[in-house]
Amino acid sequence: MRIAIATVQVPFMAGGAELLANGLREACAQAGHQADIITHPFRFAPPSEIRRSMAIWRSEDFAQLTGYTPDATICLKFPAYGVIAPNKILWLLHQHRAVYDLWDALHREAKPGADEIALREEIRHFDDEALGAFATRHTIAANVSRRLQHYNGIASAPVYNPPALASRLYTLPADDYIFFPSRLEELKRQALLIEAMRHVRAPVVALLGGTGGRQRHYESLIARHGLGDRVRLLGPLTDDELLAFYAASLAVFYGPQDEDYGYVTLEAMLAAKPVITCTDSGGPLEFVVDGETGFVAAPEPAAIAAAIDRLHADKARARAMGDAGRSRYHSLDISWNRVLATLLA
Repeated sequence: MRIAIATVQVPFMAGGAELLANGLREACAQAGHQADIITHPFRFAPPSEIRRSMAIWRSEDFAQLTGYTPDATICLKFPAYGVIAPNKILWLLHQHRAVYDLWDALHREAKPGADEIALREEIRHFDDEALGAFATRHTIAANVSRRLQHYNGIASAPVYNPPALASRLYTLPADDYIFFPSRLEELKRQALLIEAMRHVRAPVVALLGGTGGRQRHYESLIARHGLGDRVRLLGPLTDDELLAFYAASLAVFYGPQDEDYGYVTLEAMLAAKPVITCTDSGGPLEFVVDGETGFVAAPEPAAIAAAIDRLHADKARARAMGDAGRSRYHSLDISWNRVLATLLA
């Protein structure tokens, strides 16, 4: 079968969405299919660029591709799911969150202009039409399905995929640090862990991996609170470094704001480490069982610090939580075989 994977990408920004698309292509190839990723660059601003992107995908006809017509087209992201194609399949990563769940936060300090309000309605109409046209709809997580139902009244079902490093994760005895690998962006909320370290009594440190637009802000925050000996920004990590930091951590903190899915949670579980997440973190809450595979804390520094102290005070329990997390991951049958069987059914 020839399978087209339709998506968009912000140039020079690679993250979970790109890992997922690459993983899907590889899974298709291993299953004997011919697959390719077909993408257009996406710009978040100005509104005219978003309108242009919607128009491009509305007019893009995969039946007219030079050389072949795909037997199936798997659509991943806004606005790629507007493409014209035979046998379209939806596996939704996320919609354009700026006009849905992030709208109020983005306009907390400045009211939206008339053009922004108009664009919001255009995107909602685009989504109602494009997403509503799929015969069956799948998403990458229950949290994404919840949003789609809440904002558009469209039902869907989640199907989980494994993280790219799933087969390579391993565990080692715990050292005295909390690990948090992710892009340094506001929605990932590294600030919560940094602030929490002001309250942590246990002799542990926080190691934050990754780069991003909030790096200077976090450097300033660490300096302002005199946390240079308790919080370290590791910068970009190789795969081997990432695996090693997971393996020897006491626990992994992952407390983003309303995350779509979150590979960090799954990677921590496969490394047999307890996960500390937050009550409003979205995707991680589909996997972390409070008190069994980690802790679900209020998104407040003191509450996160208390969870860290509890894990350090009872390392045997921390190990048991990590083991329970790994067992829970395997019980969910998270695999590319299941993804393909579901999407191509």
